[in-house]
Amino acid sequence: MIHHHYIIIKGDNGEPNQFPLKPWLRLNTEYLSKGIDPDNQSSHKIRRLLVQIGWRLVKTDNEVFIIKPDEDGKYDYANKLVSEIQSEDDADTIEDEEALEITFSLEKDLQTALRKNINSLEKGLVIIDDGKERNTEAGRIDITARDAKNRVVVIELKAIDAKPEVIAQTLAYMEAVKSVDKVDVRGIIVASGFPDRVKLAARQISNLKLVKYAFQFNFNVVE
Repeated sequence: MIHHHYIIIKGDNGEPNQFPLKPWLRLNTEYLSKGIDPDNQSSHKIRRLLVQIGWRLVKTDNEVFIIKPDEDGKYDYANKLVSEIQSEDDADTIEDEEALEITFSLEKDLQTALRKNINSLEKGLVIIDDGKERNTEAGRIDITARDAKNRVVVIELKAIDAKPEVIAQTLAYMEAVKSVDKVDVRGIIVASGFPDRVKLAARQISNLKLVKYAFQFNFNVVE
């Protein structure tokens, strides 16, 4: 993961000031002791050298803040800013977790809906997994079915747009089923949308089909 590096120093008014690491060092060469060279060293090495001479390090998921001690060797002036930075990072983490939870819930709803009406996906499909996700060497298959030509169909569901890696995921499921059941296997990926890279890749795989789903809402006035 790429981290953006920042310097935090105490301003004349006693408040913390934040600057990008390397540009700030180039303009403040008096801090370039101990072998620090912003033009020939990585930000990771520079931050290590600064920590060695007493600067404080604070990291979030994608940012690094290096805090210069004040004239008394303390960092109290930056406490409020650091707390705000960490609070924002915690909030982002919570939002990410909530988004994952919503996505998981949507996929479960999508699976439930398809299990109730599998022929809306393709005529002739019959579910053969006893109503539960099948465990394989490659992972858990959302729905396993059989088509009108007696081929096993691996159905992978994505509540959001399918990412390129879903191709490899589905192919792995298909191969895992084929190696165990010794039958012909095809795959169907159901998602809310498909980027061009996914569509181009799928065109090269004759036994893989992409299906886009959409919600339909009905509204009734409550009297």
